[in-house]
Amino acid sequence: MSDSSAEERPSKNFLEEIIDKDLAEGRHSSILTRFPPEPNGYLHIGHAKSISVNFGLAAKYNGATNLRFDDTNPVTESTEYVDSIKNDVKWLGYQWKDEFYASDYFENLFEFAIKLIRDGNAYVDDSTSEEIAKLKGTPTSAGSDSPYRSRTPEENEDLFRRMRAGEFPDGSRIVRAKIDMTSPNMLMRDPVIYRIKHVHHHRTDDKWCIYPTYDFAHGQSDAIENITHSICTLEFMSHREVYNWFIEKLDLFPSQQYEFARLNISYTIMSKRKLLQLVTENHVDGWDDPRMPTLSGLRRRGYTPKSIREFCSRIGVAKRDNLIDVSLLEFCAREDLNKISERRMVVFDPVKVVITNWPEGQVEQLSSENNPEDASTGDRSVPFSREIYIERDDFMEDAPKKYFRLSPGKSVRLKSAYIITCEDFKKDENGTVTEIHCTYHPDSRSGSDTSGIKAKGTLHWVSIDHAIPVEIRDYDRLFTSENLADEEGDFLEYINPDSLNVIQKAYAEPALAEDVPGHHYQFMRKGYYYADKTSSKDKLVFNQTVGLRDTWAKINK
Repeated sequence: MSDSSAEERPSKNFLEEIIDKDLAEGRHSSILTRFPPEPNGYLHIGHAKSISVNFGLAAKYNGATNLRFDDTNPVTESTEYVDSIKNDVKWLGYQWKDEFYASDYFENLFEFAIKLIRDGNAYVDDSTSEEIAKLKGTPTSAGSDSPYRSRTPEENEDLFRRMRAGEFPDGSRIVRAKIDMTSPNMLMRDPVIYRIKHVHHHRTDDKWCIYPTYDFAHGQSDAIENITHSICTLEFMSHREVYNWFIEKLDLFPSQQYEFARLNISYTIMSKRKLLQLVTENHVDGWDDPRMPTLSGLRRRGYTPKSIREFCSRIGVAKRDNLIDVSLLEFCAREDLNKISERRMVVFDPVKVVITNWPEGQVEQLSSENNPEDASTGDRSVPFSREIYIERDDFMEDAPKKYFRLSPGKSVRLKSAYIITCEDFKKDENGTVTEIHCTYHPDSRSGSDTSGIKAKGTLHWVSIDHAIPVEIRDYDRLFTSENLADEEGDFLEYINPDSLNVIQKAYAEPALAEDVPGHHYQFMRKGYYYADKTSSKDKLVFNQTVGLRDTWAKINK
């Protein structure tokens, strides 16, 4: 007999299996993970995956997660990035146990380096970067020892302390671990652990002029904090041997590194260097441009934390790199936004409709539901009058048989209002329709229709006398290539020139003027929208979060 309850339980990913084994064997009584961003840019959707993995595992096993900034390279780091990272992690809905910085451990790391030197496991090298690269060999040929590798521990310690004292210029000396210049792992061929940088640090000011490398700071910081499971992406797999070597030689808490596949999304780049280039060269409007894959960009565009967490959950934790279709992220956004977005009518490309049998000057207040998915949001009042706007593409002079919108002699329902029938229309000298004349059916009011008329189409509309102007920003993919990693040439060549379409003046029903910051809207028959940070009462500006359906896939097909 099969165990039906077991069949219903979702299978565990490989990280959960590792943790289960560690807890069962008593290796750890509880788990502690960490999220270790370098404060040299804004977090992107790929970091959201790492955040969800680290914080999610800790939550599942009643453990905790530390937030630790890897601030070992003061040249590229700033407090601005630190603040943005903390804001993004909180926005995603996570709270860390302790907040640390690699710079908290600079004194510890210095003493660790002294121990390695005294034990004969590290040395000061005066070679140039070119000489070091030449001596390192290739993946298929062994490296050669530096001429400075045989310095005595006493000479190395003296030089290292003088490096700290600021006696030497940048690039003149480094400290290297003495491991194995013949190792098949290139990273084990005497990796650099300290370099001289006379640069102001955003936290330690000018106290230090030597800084540890990532490989030296990372594992030791994990060990100092007693991190049980140090979870990285696959590109750090070759670093694990270095990680373990330092912990063993220094006899520290045995933190263990595990790797999972990083997040790659179609039509998107995840390189912070390239994202910075987009910002500094003004290809986008800052780190939070709504076309950027940064969390601040997604937030400005109107993505919800819940939709991003759901996306990360759906893609799971894998051991192999793969390319995730961005449409899955958009699907998760639609699922959440459909439940929480209030409906509003906004006409993007207006054409005037005159309802000829409606009394001039008469205004009727109609009722329309705010969100059919959530009755608690109630209804709103929508003014209806003799002259309204509808979308220009909702009218066709010579309509095909299955065209269910407005055309001569045909009837449509106006959302939450009446059924109207097209009687006539006007054109200008260019043949452009300028005005449509219709009659309404008084007994066809929504909610109390007794007309018996069957109208297959329903259109959104706004009363011209009550319409408020809004700016609409519609977005498309920032890049035209599905997988930029497969492309040749500069990635900037693949920027989509149509990634932003601004509609300077659309017309909205007056309820939109009461916009509350943080509200999400579905502009009926258009998509989901969110007020931009530049929006004000004097000028309402809305960003498209996502369309009602995946039009990109349809176009490609």
